[in-house]
Amino acid sequence: MAALSRKALVFGSKLMAVRYRARMRRVAGAAERQERTRAGLVDELAKTSYWRETGIYAGMPAQDFRRGVPLRTYEDLAGAIERAKRGEADVLWPGRCSLYAISSGTTVGRTKYLPITKPMIEHFKDAGLESLFAYTARVGHVGIFRGRHLFLGGSTALAPIAESKPFEAYAADLSGICALNLPKWVERNLYEPGASIAQIGDWPAKISAIARRTAPLDITLLGGIPSWALILADAVRAESSLGRVGVPNLQAIWPNFECFMHGGVPIAPYQDELRAVLGPRVNFHEVYPASEAFIAVQDADSGAGLRLLTDVGIFYEFLPMSAFDQARLSSLGDKVVSLSEVEAGVDYALILTTPAGLARYVIGDVVRFTSTAPARLLYVGRTKLQLSAFGEHVIEREVTEALSVVCRRHGLTVVNFHVAPIFANAAAGRNRGCHEWWIELRQDPLLTPNACEIGSQLDDELRRMNDDYDAKRKGGGLDTPVVQLVKPAVFELWMKENGKWGGQNKMPRCRSDREIADKLARMQNQALA
Repeated sequence: MAALSRKALVFGSKLMAVRYRARMRRVAGAAERQERTRAGLVDELAKTSYWRETGIYAGMPAQDFRRGVPLRTYEDLAGAIERAKRGEADVLWPGRCSLYAISSGTTVGRTKYLPITKPMIEHFKDAGLESLFAYTARVGHVGIFRGRHLFLGGSTALAPIAESKPFEAYAADLSGICALNLPKWVERNLYEPGASIAQIGDWPAKISAIARRTAPLDITLLGGIPSWALILADAVRAESSLGRVGVPNLQAIWPNFECFMHGGVPIAPYQDELRAVLGPRVNFHEVYPASEAFIAVQDADSGAGLRLLTDVGIFYEFLPMSAFDQARLSSLGDKVVSLSEVEAGVDYALILTTPAGLARYVIGDVVRFTSTAPARLLYVGRTKLQLSAFGEHVIEREVTEALSVVCRRHGLTVVNFHVAPIFANAAAGRNRGCHEWWIELRQDPLLTPNACEIGSQLDDELRRMNDDYDAKRKGGGLDTPVVQLVKPAVFELWMKENGKWGGQNKMPRCRSDREIADKLARMQNQALA
């Protein structure tokens, strides 16, 4: 198929955008469509050894599915995934699976190998297109299809899985797998940075190559993690300023650049800096992708939440966080609610059943619905990434928002941050525990408010947002936070050491232990030595 003319591409995208807008107006019927999805998935899962032994059978009614199929984590499925990696057929999904997405999520622990079946690839294709047309519906035109789309994803190089031999199985970052399986018309007419650069695994080298290739192109959309978008923007501006007066932002280089598509991490700490380096007319478009599924897209103003993708082959369930217990997950299946039963303002652990053979899979994300008709939600954190060492129940979204408010007040720009507990230690003179904030700022720490002032204001913001935190502070169960202003490159060193450098990797924002904080302290001391 030859490359489309730009005129034909824009005309076709207008037709597809009209169809998408009509479908998005269908608020009613989402629960019924979800039940059809569940029934179809169950019939396929019933053909596999693992799920037959678990009790799934063809035609299994929704109530039996809810009561009879236990919730599963990756650890529960790891043995079955290992069998599939070695070439055994019909383990979690009919047939053999030779492709796996590598994911370590945002927690610290073992690498996960998530099966990527042909139906799962189709899901990611469909959801990716939904994300583009959700944007066109929101802004009322298809201008993004007049130029090229640049995605900052992981390497497309497939790595053989050594332990699968003699069966041939391969692993890669999910974003790289998706780039290898784009619709042909997208690959030929829209996708950047091109096949050869997409294979590069060295991120500094990849950023340089992308800047050289794309600086002269007509880029209309940029997608990626905010921190890497900032680094790319600096590289492209440096490439374009050769022989010219300094370039203020990317819109000065790409005049038709209009959309920054982002997801995976809250954008608030980076928003002001992104606005400055991307350009004043760039629209931010949020999506909610995970290695297990593409979950939601922005279809309205940013405060409205993200529209749940109910028609792309994934069945969703939700466990109220008030009932969540990591140690008893397998017995909590009957506490789970369906899409038709969720309530706005309640925090839920997200549970997926997918055409990759994951059934009632607890992915570790916590979501909160902003509305139920249509179903829109916010990502608010991870089930394992919360601050509750002292019973304060502070979530990732709250620490992110608190830091964003304080930084905006002082004109500060965050590079990275992490929050952990400091426990009481009478021998060290600490009679009460507190939170310790590790923060790397773009500005010179000598030119910023002192750490005590920042800590006091973070404390005020969290007390305003979270009643449990405020109660612990009033009752003396928590002391004022401690702030460590981190030397440049400390977070970079941690991410490299833990295999989270580049691509779609994210820094864990908070934990109820010091597993990350103690390593940051060691690296900070080395940087100061």
